[in-house]
Order: sequence, then structure tokens, then C-alpha cells
Amino acid sequence: MPREGSLDAPTRHPLGQDEPEFWDPAKLQDELTRVFDICHGCRRCFNLCESFPTLFDLIDETDSLELEDVDPVRYNDVVGHCFQCDMCYQTKCPYVPPHEWNVDFPHLMLRAKAIEFKAGKSKLRDRLITSTDRVGSLATIPGVAPIVNAANKMPLARKLLDNILEIHPESELPIYHSRTLTRRVGARASDVVPEAAGSTTGKVALFATCYGDYNAPEIGEDLIRVFEHNGIRVELIRDASCCGMPKFELGDLDSVARLAEHNMPLLQGKVDDGWDLITLIPSCTLMFKQELPLMFPDDEAVAAMARAMFDPFEYLMLRHREGRMNLEFNQPLGKIAWQVACHQRVQNIGPKTREILELVPGTSVVAIERCSGHDGTYTVKTEKHEAAMKILKPVVNRVKQADADYYTSDCVMAGKHIGQGLGDSSEPTHPLSLLRKAYGI
Repeated sequence: MPREGSLDAPTRHPLGQDEPEFWDPAKLQDELTRVFDICHGCRRCFNLCESFPTLFDLIDETDSLELEDVDPVRYNDVVGHCFQCDMCYQTKCPYVPPHEWNVDFPHLMLRAKAIEFKAGKSKLRDRLITSTDRVGSLATIPGVAPIVNAANKMPLARKLLDNILEIHPESELPIYHSRTLTRRVGARASDVVPEAAGSTTGKVALFATCYGDYNAPEIGEDLIRVFEHNGIRVELIRDASCCGMPKFELGDLDSVARLAEHNMPLLQGKVDDGWDLITLIPSCTLMFKQELPLMFPDDEAVAAMARAMFDPFEYLMLRHREGRMNLEFNQPLGKIAWQVACHQRVQNIGPKTREILELVPGTSVVAIERCSGHDGTYTVKTEKHEAAMKILKPVVNRVKQADADYYTSDCVMAGKHIGQGLGDSSEPTHPLSLLRKAYGI
């Protein structure tokens, strides 16, 4: 029996997308009303994303100041602002399971999006920008990437994107590299002889992720150099598809299942051969660690894959605890302002990035535990960009107050978003890049 005061650790139930009830619009409406009424009576989440202020404003604009007088059609306004950061579930809500009220706000919003997607109500733009493999493979064709990157900076082209696809003209779009991480790594084979330490095998299969392959291949190169400098063998997983998180956030659960069907044999093969798994982006790590297991709770292969999946700095800390981390640093890093990515926080691993970076002599890290508001796609949408910049503002203020030598985030996109918010032409430096700099390699 749960302890009084909701003091038990949060637990998540399977998503339940295979149950007919999940897709019943009437039952969804009832559950939205139930949960929204609980949220109205609590309001602890008022300062997170825009979903909650939107909900509370809808209620406060009624004569009765009660949810019962809100037009249920307006519920979609609330749903549209949820981008599955999970911070309400993780840090604010006192009613998450095992509490008897069983509130899982992010997964309820996901269910609403899934029903809307199934009904064919999603925008072409949203289907396009979440098709990261298709866009990335085309944009990184040699000779095409420079054209795409140049067009993304041209005011006229951005105005057309806004008019045609509703891509906000001031949102910063990702850079594409013809020399993707897959092409940079090529057929290289590591000569590191792996040694197990604690729960780690010392050999890592790297899931590059769409962003890590097409848009930020240098981060993958930094990981390989840092890991090999620490005696960890790294091998890139070939022919992988998107982890599925962009489609997941859209509510396109069929596409998520298809992507998992493609990726699982690749990942399972590595796990069966004794490899640990790493991704370059916290959202991808979370997708494999949490969301896929909640979608497929009875699939032992998915469960085994989730157990073998690690955040890069979590992995380094596990090795460090066994005395297997190289502590011969050549350069202090000074003061670092570190935005803690939401999807990293949700993994419940603690501030491993900060702990590792502070092993470098002459280095201190200021942690900023606020959402950046980027979400990969949310900030580029014309109707959402202003809200994304509003969510970002406290992070930018904290970075300015820190007056640090570097600012960073494990989420590359969040780091870039902070740079845009600062507006001073500065660039973030990824934690893996900082660690490589500290080693002087």
C-alpha cells in the first residue's frame, strides 16, 4: 500500500497503445477532464511548459473559474504545447503513480496526439520535420548540404518556409554535414583491447542518432576519442534508423514501431555479443531506456536492450568508480554553465556530466535545471517559437549570471538554442568536446 503523502518513488505504467480503450475518443475526453481538474486544483506546474498556463488561463477566463465551463474543443490547445519533456512527471506532480489518482500528464498528452494523428489531423510540416532520416539523408548528399545550409540563412528562403510550411523565420535550423559521422568513421576499427569494470564491458556500440550523424558529427568523433583515451573500445552501429523520439512526440506510434522493428535486431545483436550501448543525444537514450520498454513491456529483447543502454557520462562514471578512468588532464576548463537536459534528468542517473567534468582540476560546473524549450521541433514551429523562447529565457538569464568560460548542454539542440537566446554570436561547447579539450587530445 502506498505511503501517505505520495512519498513512494514514481513508477510508470505501460503506454497501453495495444488496448482498444487507448484509442477511444470518448474515454480520452473523460480522462483529460479528470486529469485537468486535478491539475487545476494543484497548479504546481505553472512555470514549466506552456501546457499548464494555457490550461489555467482557459479555466480562469470562464465566469465560474471551473473546468466544467471550458469548451472541450480547447483541450487541444493544452495538448499541442506538450513536447514530452517529462519534467512535470519527474519533478512537480505529487499525484503520479503509485498515487491512487494515477496522473501521467505526458503520456496522456501523447495519447491525445496519437488519436489526433490516427485521425489524419497532423500537419504536413510536422510529418516532414519528424522524418529525420529522410530529410537528413537528402540534405547530406555531397554538394547538397552547402546549398541547404545557405538557404536556411537566407531571409527570402526563410520567409517562404514560413509561408509554405509554417517554419518560424527566426528559429535556428540545424546545419547539415556532407561528411556525416558514418562517413567520417568509415571502416575504421578500434585497436583498444576492452577490459570489463563493474557493470561495464569496456566495449561500446555507438548509436549515432540522426542529429549525431547528420548535424553534429564532431560530437561523435569527440566521444570516440575520449572513450578510447579511457581504454573503451567503440564501434559505430551501421544502418541504424532514427530512434523514434520525433515520431513518438508527434503521436505517430505506428512509425515508432516500424523504426523499432528495424533497429532492434541491430541493437540486440550487439547486446548478445557482449557490447554495451551508448547514444549521443539524451532523448535517444531515453527512448531506448524508457519509452520503448513502456510501449513493448512484454518484449524481453527490448528489456535487454534497455538494460545495456547508457548515457555517455553515466558510463564514464561507472568506470571511474572502478578506478578505470584516465585522470591525466592537461587543461583546466574554468567555470562551466551546464543546462541539464530534461531527457537526461528523466533517466534518474544524477548529474554525471557535472561529476565527470569536475574531475578536471581547475573546473567548476553551475547546473541549470530548467528546460530549454527546444524539443527538436517545437521551437521551429511558427505558432510555437515565441513560447519556446519564453521557456528558454530563465536558462539564458542563468547562463548570463554564471559569467562562465563555457556554456553547455548534453543536448546539442538545447545548447544551440541557448546560443540563440544569448544573441551574442557565442557558441556552446558540448560536454564531450570539453572533456576532449581537457585531455588535450
